[in-house]
Amino acid sequence: MTFLEQLQSAERQNGSLLCVGLDPEPSKFPASLKGDASKIYDFCAQIVDATADLAISFKPQIAYFAAHRAEDQLEKLMEHMRRNAPHVPTILDAKRGDIGSTAEQYAKEAFERYGADAVTLSPFMGWDSVAPYLKFEGKGAFLLCRTSNPGGDDLQNQRLMDESGTPRLFEHVAQLAEGAWLDGGPTGQIGLVVGATYPDEIRRVRALAPTAPLLIPGVGAQGGDSVFAIEAQTHVELDAAHSRKVVAVPIEEQAFEQRFGGFARRRFAGTHDAIDVGQGVVAIRGLIGLQRVADPRTGV
Repeated sequence: MTFLEQLQSAERQNGSLLCVGLDPEPSKFPASLKGDASKIYDFCAQIVDATADLAISFKPQIAYFAAHRAEDQLEKLMEHMRRNAPHVPTILDAKRGDIGSTAEQYAKEAFERYGADAVTLSPFMGWDSVAPYLKFEGKGAFLLCRTSNPGGDDLQNQRLMDESGTPRLFEHVAQLAEGAWLDGGPTGQIGLVVGATYPDEIRRVRALAPTAPLLIPGVGAQGGDSVFAIEAQTHVELDAAHSRKVVAVPIEEQAFEQRFGGFARRRFAGTHDAIDVGQGVVAIRGLIGLQRVADPRTGV
């Protein structure tokens, strides 16, 4: 089954477009785990188990594991997800961007060592930095296109020539993903990362790349909480609700702490329910719920 087929299957089974980000920061863990990097797997596995029926994908951020020398825990977590949520594909958030033999090694790391179904990439060294990943049959690659951070304007929103009507850099990346770089490969193998903070650019990218799956981060954590609708046609849209918002919630009472997986579930369920799919339109409504600080006694 290809990555796109996995996404479509998870969408049907879970009725979801929600990608659950796993960005574990031990200093923000519940009290019983706080500051203990050896518990990264335990924390993330509970989040996975609590949201496996709500997600269209899981997206562990490799830096949060590598910074704590927890790559072995990431391997264990990837195995846990394959075993306990085999219907939900995984996206390794690595944002690799090198070329040649180095890119080949990074691709092996993502797809052979960790067994990811897709990986995030920086495409700004060109085709050479993307091609090694596409050699892995059925795997997906999400290219940074129009990211949600304010500094993205420095490059992504610049025109290729100082002339009105000339494509901006993010538009050119979208065109490459839909055209020359796809080069007859399987539809959906190349996806695009487009920040939720730029709804107009999401519409523009969808128009330029109608078959590419979109990964849309920046909801809640980076202010992408506006009401907007984008034309999805028949393709998959992803909304990334960053787990940073889950781990950062104050957890003080022991009874609540012991049920933090359930709390995470309620948070993600609220976002899941806010996304309606119908008539070819994805509407993302009222995502400010991700920014609320929950009452530790009630979890809401």
